[in-house]
Amino acid sequence: MSSLAARMAAPLTFHGSTPVIPAGRLPGAGLRAQLLWLARVRVLWLLAGFALVALIALLRIATLGFGGQAPQRTSMEEALLPPRGEITDRNGAPLARAFPAYALWFDPAAMGDNGAPLVRTPAEVSRALKEIFPDIDEARMTRRLASGKSGYLRRRILPEEANRVFALGEIALEIPRETDRYYPQGTLAAHVLGYVVEDQGGKLGMEQVLEKRLSHPDKRTEPVALSIDLRVQGALEDELRKGMLATNALGAAGIVLDVDTGEVMALASLPEFDPNTAGAAGAVNVFNRATNGVYELGSTFKPLTVAAAIDAGVVRDLGRQWNAAPVPVGSRSIKDSHPLGASLNVPQALVHSSNTVTARVADELGPERMRRAMIDLGMDRRPFIELPAKGKPIWPQGNWSRVTNMTVGFGHGLAVTPLHLASAYAAMVNGGIWRPATLMKLAPADVPQGRRVFKESTSSRMRQLLRMISLYGTGKSADAAGYRVGGKTGSAEKAGAGGYNKTSLVSSFAAAFPMDAPRYVVVVVVDEPKGTIASSFQRTAAFTSAPIVGKLVPRIGPMLGVQPDDSRDVDISDLRYLVGGDKE
Repeated sequence: MSSLAARMAAPLTFHGSTPVIPAGRLPGAGLRAQLLWLARVRVLWLLAGFALVALIALLRIATLGFGGQAPQRTSMEEALLPPRGEITDRNGAPLARAFPAYALWFDPAAMGDNGAPLVRTPAEVSRALKEIFPDIDEARMTRRLASGKSGYLRRRILPEEANRVFALGEIALEIPRETDRYYPQGTLAAHVLGYVVEDQGGKLGMEQVLEKRLSHPDKRTEPVALSIDLRVQGALEDELRKGMLATNALGAAGIVLDVDTGEVMALASLPEFDPNTAGAAGAVNVFNRATNGVYELGSTFKPLTVAAAIDAGVVRDLGRQWNAAPVPVGSRSIKDSHPLGASLNVPQALVHSSNTVTARVADELGPERMRRAMIDLGMDRRPFIELPAKGKPIWPQGNWSRVTNMTVGFGHGLAVTPLHLASAYAAMVNGGIWRPATLMKLAPADVPQGRRVFKESTSSRMRQLLRMISLYGTGKSADAAGYRVGGKTGSAEKAGAGGYNKTSLVSSFAAAFPMDAPRYVVVVVVDEPKGTIASSFQRTAAFTSAPIVGKLVPRIGPMLGVQPDDSRDVDISDLRYLVGGDKE
């Protein structure tokens, strides 16, 4: 090879990115080819880089779009958001909200690794804290400080308390500012709301039900409106508490329900608890008697039995006389609490609360139709409500026998919650439509269509009969002037291991108002009332639960847009003579 050819074939060297032509080498076709190849390589690397960036961007978009991860917020954005959404009543009054709070934290390492955790002795510091927080256990606090274990000494301390702790000069006693859950109404609607445990979320009530919504970063700025009316809730709890204390009862429950929408305007269970003081260890009195307690609700079932019988055509003539003598069933017999005569018509049976006549009506209706009516009213399953605490009814299994059918007819042998009863009465008086109860405020377009369980004509007749009971029967003490209250009492012995306990009653009253155009159902249940001076030494519903309704309705009527009107009432002129009434 010639020297020129050797120089042309020698490999290229570069200075940076610029090729260096060897001395004596002449540019030619080979050099141009190598330069062209180099340019192509560089373009390919550039295209590969762009493709890699595009691929990474596409993968990130796919991750965000399909992986469900929300964009990360800046610390400033996070600080501006409340950590948990607010809960309000239907009118916007706050029921639960987040607010800045102080806590007392012990950090034994604050003085340094080699220093003592406290300036003074644990006993001296405990004594000083006792002066600030009189309710603490000084001996336990001393042991806690001496242990050298970090952690909370107290949650929810007031600003003035924080200032006094700071004045002690103990660096290990830190006062972090945190966000706390606060219930401005105290114990009001406690069983509806539940409470929140730090780092665990909502417990019980709507705090638990709405956990995802209240804690969602994009939704927690929007208050959640419940169906309850704070004013009605307060009145219900106040009257329940008065009635419970007046009769030395174990507890009480109450519900105010919109008959056309299923919205719960108030729901209470007593005794109550304070959600502000509930924590990880729970709280006392969290059992919800209104939605979780199941009871045999006695004679409040009698109107439901009569309604089913009217609907089925079993009761056509209200003037028909039914045998009121004891009903023999096997070795036993069904009796009335006191003799009511040889025979009664259906209106008289309701006014005087006859077990025997109601049992015979149920017997003629038959087990299958009675069972079907109870299923249609939702009595065979847990109540329909958002709350997690929902009692399972004690439902007779299998085919109902004749005696089961008759006893269910007057409210025994089947145990349900007060909410079951409220929903059933709403259907009985609103034209025959059953709707599920709800604790969420509903827009008109969101009201469920419901299902028909009674004919409209049956519902109309039952409004007359319920009003008649309040005028002439056991519900007289619930009749509030101008509000046209109608309802039925129920007094049932509580079942125990050895049978029914004659000294323990559950007294209840189920009502609706105003009966000429029903708007609301009110159910009150008193658990084991005692005969006291306030109840004329009686334990039955006519003297214990019905008077609560009589005092409650005039308080809540105007709040709910129902004004007293003595010029209006249900027309019961065709029934008055059947019960021997002479009230005009």
